[in-house]
Parts: sequence; C-alpha cells; structure tokens
Amino acid sequence: MTRQTPDKVERVACVGGGYIGAGWVAGYLAASKDVIMCDPGPDAEAKARVIINQAWPYLERLGLAEGASRKRLRFTTSVEEAVADAHFVQESAPDREDLKIGLFKQMDAIAPADVVLASSSSSFLPSSLQSKCIHPERVVIGHPFAPSYLIPLVEVVGGTATDPEIIDWTVDFYEAVGRKAMKLKKEIESYVSNRLQDVVLEEAASLVAQGICDYQDIDDAVIYGPGLRWAFAGPITCYHMGGGKGGVRHMIDHFGWMGDEDAKHQLIAAVDDMYGHLSLEELERWRDENLMVMLQGFKPVPGKG
Repeated sequence: MTRQTPDKVERVACVGGGYIGAGWVAGYLAASKDVIMCDPGPDAEAKARVIINQAWPYLERLGLAEGASRKRLRFTTSVEEAVADAHFVQESAPDREDLKIGLFKQMDAIAPADVVLASSSSSFLPSSLQSKCIHPERVVIGHPFAPSYLIPLVEVVGGTATDPEIIDWTVDFYEAVGRKAMKLKKEIESYVSNRLQDVVLEEAASLVAQGICDYQDIDDAVIYGPGLRWAFAGPITCYHMGGGKGGVRHMIDHFGWMGDEDAKHQLIAAVDDMYGHLSLEELERWRDENLMVMLQGFKPVPGKG
C-alpha cells in the first residue's frame, strides 16, 4: 500500500477504547472517515457508542459532522482485523508503557509499512514505544486532550527513529480532520501541555498545604482570572499585553527578567513575530471581544445556580 496523502485518508483504525479512544472515534466519524475500533474490554462496544452518541450533538452544533454518519463505524476485538487495511492507526490503549510497546510491536508487524502508527500516550517517549518495531520510522505520538472529540489540540512528536516526513504528514493529517496540531521540536516525557498543567497543579497543592486557600479557591482563581485569557491568548500573549502600550518590553523593563539575555531576546523576537503587524489598541480590542464571548457563554455548574 502507498501512503495516502493526509487529506485522502479514508480508513482509520482506533486501537484501544475508553473515553479517549471513543472520543477519537467520534471525531474521525465526524470527519467522514470509515472507522474500525478495536477494544477487547467487556461491553467495550456498548460503552464506546454511549460516548460517541454523547459527543455527536456537540459535533453537529460545531458544524463538524455535516454529512457524516455514525454508521461508518465497525467494531472488532482483533488488532489484526483493525489495522490490516487501515490508512492511519490511532492507538489509545491504557497508559502502561509495557502494554503500548507490545501493542506497537504487534501493530507494526501487521499494518502495511507505509501506514502511520500514532499513540495517544499522555507521557511516554516515542523512542520507547517504537523500540520493538521493524518499521520504527512510522511511529509518532498524537497526544489529544479530553474530551478528545471537542478539544482541538493534538501534540505531535516523533522518536529518534521517526522519519521527519512522517511527523509532517501526521501534522497535516490531524489538521485535515479539524484538529490543531502542534509539532514538538524534540521528544520529552509528558510533552508540553501536560507539563504546563502539572506545574499549575503542583503549585495549587502547595498553596493549599500552606493554608493560603482551598481547592475551590484555586479553581476560581484560574476560571475568573488568567483562565479566561489563556483560553484564547495563552500566557505569552497575556504577558505581552500586561505591559500596556509598551508591551513585552515594558513588562521586562518594569518587572525585571529572571532568565539570560538570549532567552529575553528570543521572547521579544517571538512576540514581534506573532503580533508585530498589530497595534496594541488592535490587540486589546481582539482581547476584549474574546473576553465578551467567554463571559457571555459561561454556564454555571449544574445545581450551583
């Protein structure tokens, strides 16, 4: 089999179930793919269909499932049947490294050599997952976020034996099915977003342990503060805008810089590249319009009023 171009992939195999695996299935079905899902767990098909059906109305509201059909899903308990004729494989087995290494060895022995094998792992190095494969060059990480049928980000990273062209192909494939693919420049455990989340959670636990606040306060501090901005701007953009009309340069001049000079100049250059085409007034209007969307769209936790 010759590898399909990213926008021509028709058949996707989803190996492994659970919430992440079923979410992937819903997303691929909404992208009008033929999907075969493999999960040996008890009542796996019924559980997966519950999640897919739960996801479907939201995908329709986003306009992502127009003309798509859940009838294009087949289910099997056989890894061999799932991957033998696939154009792309998304693995979502339980996050045990030994299990995933063995599963990739098995899939690699069955799937056509040109078919990309992607893992939904949340932490493991791709070099480890590809270590027992005959064709390690086609193994990548495609790490999603729950709910994987709605959150668009997928972190893509290859191992030491991964072909760089495969990484680029995988990025293009995820973009073709409506995802926001982020390519890491090199592998690291837990990738990028999980590492950022871990830092916040660690600091939250420390603040509570010191008696400064409780866990509800932690959530409120993020939800009604930086979380509103991070949802569309991110911490780098927020840092830049925190400097008012002087932007990132004023922030550094006013509050100082803890890193070295190279890191400082790298940050300034990155901000200039991202927003040099806009005035601060234009950027502030963009921020405020997005904040209005967030504030007007808020829905309270059920039962809390």
